[in-house]
Amino acid sequence: MYTLFISDLHLHESRPQITRAFFHFLHTQAINAESLYILGDFFDAWIGDDDDAELPQQVANELLALTRNGVTIYFMHGNRDFLLGDSYAKKSGMIIIPEGTVIDLYGTATLLVHGDALCTDDKDYQAFRAMVRSAQWQQQVLAQPLAARRALAAQLRDKSQSMNSLKAADIMDVTPAEVVKQMEEAKVQVMIHGHTHRPARHKLLANNRPAERIVLGDWHDFAWCIRADSNGMELKSWEI
Repeated sequence: MYTLFISDLHLHESRPQITRAFFHFLHTQAINAESLYILGDFFDAWIGDDDDAELPQQVANELLALTRNGVTIYFMHGNRDFLLGDSYAKKSGMIIIPEGTVIDLYGTATLLVHGDALCTDDKDYQAFRAMVRSAQWQQQVLAQPLAARRALAAQLRDKSQSMNSLKAADIMDVTPAEVVKQMEEAKVQVMIHGHTHRPARHKLLANNRPAERIVLGDWHDFAWCIRADSNGMELKSWEI
């Protein structure tokens, strides 16, 4: 048996090649997995579970088919799809898990996060994150008509791209001290996350012992996943 981890697919109608690559991944790799973990930014934007666009429906159908084949799918919110709720999760067969979930991965305690909360040097982003994760802000947004929410999502996406273009690269990467802090609070030696779009395996020290942080890549020119089994973990990529 094996378990798969993915993040940062940024599924969107304008990128049909990514959707096709994801469905192929489900049919060829995830179909035989024990579990699939989606660690945020699955969709490029999420305007609410009542979205009547075609793409969310297609994705839900594919995910539900996978769960009916015996694969358990877990979903963690990212900074693009934090409004995804219980209704869509139920329709697609996913189980929503909170940021900072610790799992027993074939005998290894492993901390799962999306990754944006690790970027503590980016003060502007952290302030924005606190605002959009508040229940009051989310209720106000979800009360708006779909058309208004679509316009807001496009506006926020453009604003994010504009702000990021002005920031130093290291500001948008994780803060090493925050990584160690979260791993020590969770009492783990392994962390898996996405968000930064910088796939790699990093060795570090946590809890006064050797530890590892494994970063998933975003799906753009290449697809990325982690395949874990009783023999360890492999960070994999292939061309889309």
